[in-house]
Amino acid sequence: MTLALQTSYVYGQVHGYRMSLWAEHLGVLENTFLAPETLECVHRVNQMAEANWLQYTAPTTSGMRGHLMVYPLMVKSDGSVTSRPGHETFPDVGGKVMGSNQLNIPDDLTA
Repeated sequence: MTLALQTSYVYGQVHGYRMSLWAEHLGVLENTFLAPETLECVHRVNQMAEANWLQYTAPTTSGMRGHLMVYPLMVKSDGSVTSRPGHETFPDVGGKVMGSNQLNIPDDLTA
């Protein structure tokens, strides 16, 4: 796929690196990614990440186009954070999405 370049942007090494990240993590390049600061780009990446999460958590296995997906947390309007309903643990390994509070972190995790 050929992307149309806009002359108002600088296309240097950072641009190339960002585009390679899009391709690697989303499995596709789109013209929308040429302007990552736009709401259109943010919404598109979020849409693709949500679709990947739904595929990842689906009861049947199917090939995912990329591997970027939303983290299974919800931030409420009051700022509180919870796990997504029905996803208190990760489907593949079973670890808690929210973790748990620890007064002391075990030495083997910090050494």
